Amino acid sequence: MSFARIVGAALLLAVLAAPAAAQVPDLPQLGPRAAPTAHVQVGNLPTMDTTPAFDPAQATNKYLARISGAARARSDAYFEGGYWLQLVDLVYGLVVAGLLLGLKLSDRLRDWAEERTRSRYGQTLIYVAAYFAIFTVAELPLSLYEGFFREHQYGLSNQSFMAWAGDFAINSAVSLVVMLIALPILYLAIRKTRETWWIWGSGLAIIFLILQYALFPIFVAPLTNHYSPLPQSPLKASILSLAKANGIPVTNVYLVDASRQSKRVSANVSGFLGTTRISLNDNLLTQSTPDEVLAVLGHEMGHYVMDHTTRLLLLLSLVYAGGFAFAHFGFRSLVDFFGGFWNVRRLDDIAGLPLLVALASIYLFIMTPVTNTISRTTEQQADIFGVDAVRKPDAFATVALKLSTYRKLEPGAWEEAIFFDHPSGRTRIQTMMTWKKEHIASPGIRDTANLP
Repeated sequence: MSFARIVGAALLLAVLAAPAAAQVPDLPQLGPRAAPTAHVQVGNLPTMDTTPAFDPAQATNKYLARISGAARARSDAYFEGGYWLQLVDLVYGLVVAGLLLGLKLSDRLRDWAEERTRSRYGQTLIYVAAYFAIFTVAELPLSLYEGFFREHQYGLSNQSFMAWAGDFAINSAVSLVVMLIALPILYLAIRKTRETWWIWGSGLAIIFLILQYALFPIFVAPLTNHYSPLPQSPLKASILSLAKANGIPVTNVYLVDASRQSKRVSANVSGFLGTTRISLNDNLLTQSTPDEVLAVLGHEMGHYVMDHTTRLLLLLSLVYAGGFAFAHFGFRSLVDFFGGFWNVRRLDDIAGLPLLVALASIYLFIMTPVTNTISRTTEQQADIFGVDAVRKPDAFATVALKLSTYRKLEPGAWEEAIFFDHPSGRTRIQTMMTWKKEHIASPGIRDTANLP
C-alpha cells in the first residue's frame, strides 16, 4: 500500500471514530424563536430592445415609391378606365335588349322557333342558339376593343389578332354550350314552379357554379392553354412540400403557357370536389424569383385550406337569390306595362329572355360593391394565410408591385370598396409590412429589417 493510501485510510478512521471518542458538553435548552428576516429590494430589470427598429408605414411608402411617373399613370389609367367600361357594357347590353324587344325581333324569333318544332324544349334550344348568335355579333365591337385593342394599347397582350380571334371563338362556343344546357332547364323550372321559379332558379345557378369550379380546370382551361407538369427543380419540391404541409392533396404542379396571351403574372389552386390542381403561369416563373413564386403559391393555397370555394358558394347563393327575385318582380312589372307592345306573353315565354338578361345585368351592376367586397375580403384572408405559411412578406410585396401593370396601386378608400375585387397594392403591401413588424425578431425576418 502506498504512503498516500495509508495516510488517507488513517484520516478516514479518525473521522469515523471521533464521535465515539469526543465528549460533547450539555447545551442549555432554548425555546422557539422567530427566524431572522431581511427586507428584500425588488425592482424591474431594464427592458432591452434587441430587435431592429422597423416602421411598417415607412416601408410601405418606400415600396410604393418604386412605381412612379409614367408607369404609375399608365396603371391608374388602365384600371380607372375599367370603371367606365362597366357602365358602357351595361348600357350597350340594355340597348341591344331594347332593340330586340322594341323592334319585336325577339317575338319573331320565338315564332320562327315555334314553326320549326312543337317541342317547348326544342323551341327553347332554337331560340337560345339564335339569340346567342345575334347578341355575340352585336357586342363584337365592344369585345374587340376591350379584349384586343385596349390590351395592346396598354402593352398587356402578346396575341396576334388571329390568335385572339381563335380564343374568342373557343370561349364563345363554351358559353353557347352552357346556355344550351342551362336555359332550357331554367325555363322548365319556370313552367313547373311558376311563382316560386326564382327560388329554384337560384338553386340551379349554384349547381352550375359548383360544376364550373369542378370542371373548368380539367376540361375548359386546357382548350385555350397548354398545361404541362413543371420540370423537377428545388422550386417544385418546395411547392409540393408546402402543399403537403397544408393538407392539399396534389402530387404535381402544372405550368400553363399564359404568355401566349398576355404578360400578366398569375397562379392558382383550382378545382373542387376532387379536381384540385396547382398551376402557375409561365410569366410568374420567368418574371419572378423563387421566393416570389412561393409567396404567390402560399396565397393560392390559402384559398384551398380555408375552404374559400364553400364560402363563395354560400355568399353568392344569397346574391343570386336576390337577383332572381329582382328579375321575377321586375319582369312582371315591365311586362304588365310593355308586354303588349313587345308581344311578350308571360314569364315562361322565351321571347322575354332579353328582358331577363337586361334585368340580371342591372342587378349585377348595382351589386358590384357587394360582390367585389365578397371577393376582396376572401383575397385578404388568403394574403394573411400565405405570409403565415411562407413567411416571405417582402417577396409578396414585390409581387404586388408587379401586379400594378394592370391594377391601381393607391385608390381612395371608397374607390377600393366599390371597384376592387382584390385588395389594392397599398393594402397588400401594408399587410405584409405589418406582419413583418410583428415577426421582426424571428429568424430570417430580422435580417430583412432594413428592406426595402
